[in-house]
Amino acid sequence: MMSSGATPSFLALQTRDPEASARFYEQQLGMRRAPQAPPGAVVFPTASIPFAVRLPDEGLDPEAGPAGLGIALWLRAEGVEALHERLAADGVDIVRGPHDTPFGRAIVVRDPAGYRLTLHEG
Repeated sequence: MMSSGATPSFLALQTRDPEASARFYEQQLGMRRAPQAPPGAVVFPTASIPFAVRLPDEGLDPEAGPAGLGIALWLRAEGVEALHERLAADGVDIVRGPHDTPFGRAIVVRDPAGYRLTLHEG
């Protein structure tokens, strides 16, 4: 029997500079932009749910604390070892190098807005 509960349908990171964040996700992680997006956002269609970087909601001060405090964001990626080498060579902030997790090899990086991302295989 199918649950009638809520399920994730959209994921967006709020950032003062969506264009800089969008370039990171395109150039460093290989995501592709959707042809259309609402004003102030860059949307990336993904296999499960859309992902976006966008301007902050009114009243949210991104400078008030670390970006994404309390949020764990994991993205599936192929070839984590090679990805780690390329990101490090490109000057991306590597929080934790390649390590084993229950979900496969992973690295933890910080995007241009300061969000921590776990990139994992499997």
